[in-house]
Amino acid sequence: AEYTRKYDKVELADCRVSAEEFQAASAKVPAKLMSAMELAARNIRKFHSSQQMPTNPLEVQQGVTCWRASRAIQSVGLYVPGGTAVLPSSVLMLGIPAVLAGCSRVALTVPPLKDGSVSPAVLAAARIAGVRQVFKVGGAQAIAALSLGTETIPRVDKILGPGNRIVQMAKLLATLRGTAIDMVAGPSEVLVIADGTADPRVVASDLISQAEHDRDSQVVLVTTSRELPSLVQDALDQQLAGLPRREIAEAALSRSYIVVAETLEDAISFSNAYAPEHLILLFENAREASSQVTSAGSVFVGRWTPEVAGDYISGTNHTLPTSGAARAFSGVSLDSYVKKITFQEISGRGLAEIADPLRLLAREEDLEGHAN
Repeated sequence: AEYTRKYDKVELADCRVSAEEFQAASAKVPAKLMSAMELAARNIRKFHSSQQMPTNPLEVQQGVTCWRASRAIQSVGLYVPGGTAVLPSSVLMLGIPAVLAGCSRVALTVPPLKDGSVSPAVLAAARIAGVRQVFKVGGAQAIAALSLGTETIPRVDKILGPGNRIVQMAKLLATLRGTAIDMVAGPSEVLVIADGTADPRVVASDLISQAEHDRDSQVVLVTTSRELPSLVQDALDQQLAGLPRREIAEAALSRSYIVVAETLEDAISFSNAYAPEHLILLFENAREASSQVTSAGSVFVGRWTPEVAGDYISGTNHTLPTSGAARAFSGVSLDSYVKKITFQEISGRGLAEIADPLRLLAREEDLEGHAN
């Protein structure tokens, strides 16, 4: 409550979103926006449902059967940013797979607006996703509350969601207190690989779409064309002119850069080392070349696949690894909300078959109790 007062300038009597607030929110959302969110939810639900894996017992040798099964993480906390923009899309991206996975408690935190409310679109998205527990708190204090638990906000087993550097640092600190996290997710970034056939206006719009997220965002163009950089710069100047979040985008662009590569292979190699959150392939035969991509959060293939489609409606998740984490981490998926438990069942005959090797290995490690 103290940090919300200090940083958000909001005095909250109760940080819980009430049933009445939920009910009132739906009536305030325009029908077309509600329809767009429902379309996004259908695609997100369909794509994430396809990630459910069957349990397939395997008899590794006669009488020895092993299998692995998914079990939902019981309690999860979802962090939805709200400092510089309202993000109902993040509610859908985080909430839908949590509900699909069967998590028994899902707590969502979102920074309050200046009047102490939560955006009606965010609450409507929570209702669409099936999330009913929403708290008006953001920043490091939201992560701390989810990690430690308070009188109002429940302690959770795992925290997921994007956020600024302070939020990401708080998530990392939460891991030291036994709370799992999805990954380091934010600030946003995009890398575009383009050849001479790319439309500079399209390249510029893809770069701006991430630059306007946050001053700390980074956007990178890697191109095999020596003419494209200046054309993209001209297009950026034109598109920035009428941008409502121009100041934020320009701050991000000031720390971004363009790389000229000799070949597409070099460009892809650079991208794999950079490991971008979003990777856009704007060159001929992009689908064929996509098999060379080894490190990226999410890849957008071809001239008709803008990054913004993945942000909202295509069905893939937009909570993705940043700052090079894509070299080893995946974006949020159904797997993010489950843990995998292995099982084994051995018959009397099966145990007789492996008893001597078991004893041999145990004694090699001086573990006589194991051998017994």
